[in-house]
Amino acid sequence: MNEMRDMRAAHRPASAFTFTGTWREFLPIALTNLLLTVVTLGIYRFWAKARERRYLWSRTHFIDDHLEWTGTGKEMFIGFLVVMLVLLPLFLAFQFGLQSLVLRGEVAAAGALTVILYGGFFYLIGVGQFRALRYRLSRTWWHGIRGGSFQPGWSYGFKFLWKMFLGYIPASLLLPWSMVSLWNDRFNEMSFGPHQIEARADTDGLFGRWLLIYLAVIVGVIGALVLGFGIGASTGSTGAGITAAILAGLGLYVIVGVASLAFYAAYYRKVVGATSFGGLGFEFTARTADWFKLILGNIALVVLTLGFGMMFVGYRNWAFFVRYMEATGEIDLDHLTQSATSATSDAEGLADAFDIGAI
Repeated sequence: MNEMRDMRAAHRPASAFTFTGTWREFLPIALTNLLLTVVTLGIYRFWAKARERRYLWSRTHFIDDHLEWTGTGKEMFIGFLVVMLVLLPLFLAFQFGLQSLVLRGEVAAAGALTVILYGGFFYLIGVGQFRALRYRLSRTWWHGIRGGSFQPGWSYGFKFLWKMFLGYIPASLLLPWSMVSLWNDRFNEMSFGPHQIEARADTDGLFGRWLLIYLAVIVGVIGALVLGFGIGASTGSTGAGITAAILAGLGLYVIVGVASLAFYAAYYRKVVGATSFGGLGFEFTARTADWFKLILGNIALVVLTLGFGMMFVGYRNWAFFVRYMEATGEIDLDHLTQSATSATSDAEGLADAFDIGAI
């Protein structure tokens, strides 16, 4: 039996991505990060993030070399401070200016200011998402080569603004198109070494999954009402009917969550599978059930450890990402030269301010 198992393992194709980290190795890093973050009232979280990434990147093997993270907590902290010093006065000015206009009865002007505020908010989210990705690529090294972008992200902010607006307007029906289009816009401006990253994703098959979320809502609401009225009428108890309807409503959240996860799993397979650079194509193989296990595992870890397990969520997410990532094709390492893009130092200030991810 052991010989047959060894033969199957020998004939199984090796993955281009391998994660060699262990929770035992990561535990001292996580505990130290948690302690110092608490002691410094959250300030150390930037250095904690840098330490965590250095470990995760160093344990990630891609083709024939490990990744390396060169970012520092200091530059991420400074980037966050710069953003907050700019954003806080603007938000305060909008807040007090809006109240002043309302008190003076200038409703139209207050409405216009509100539109400008929210428009600027979404614009900066887009810029933050772009610049966070650019920063992470510029601090990710492989074979001594890093990534980056020549674009600062200001134009992407406008694309994010109007495409998300268009996606949400018709009852959010066009959000799959917005998400895929923005992924392409974002990654087509990035490069790694001398190679431009190409993203050519489409929406084939995504709208069907997106409509399942609407179907789940409709069926769930109708089911909750029917169940509530049915039990109430059969038992003659209004309280029993209301209780049944509430429980059915809670079940609705679970159903909609699963339907949303099914969409996101398909979306991520689609966009990653349409992204390539330098002769290498990528594929993300995780299915809905795999995402479901990851999320349930994270929730159980946090709940059962009374919140302390949160320090392992980033580790689990990264290991999951690497485990299901594949690469195909060939890349000529002899012609892999350093990126000509600038190693930007603005870090992830906007992304941290709005609590968004780069990808």
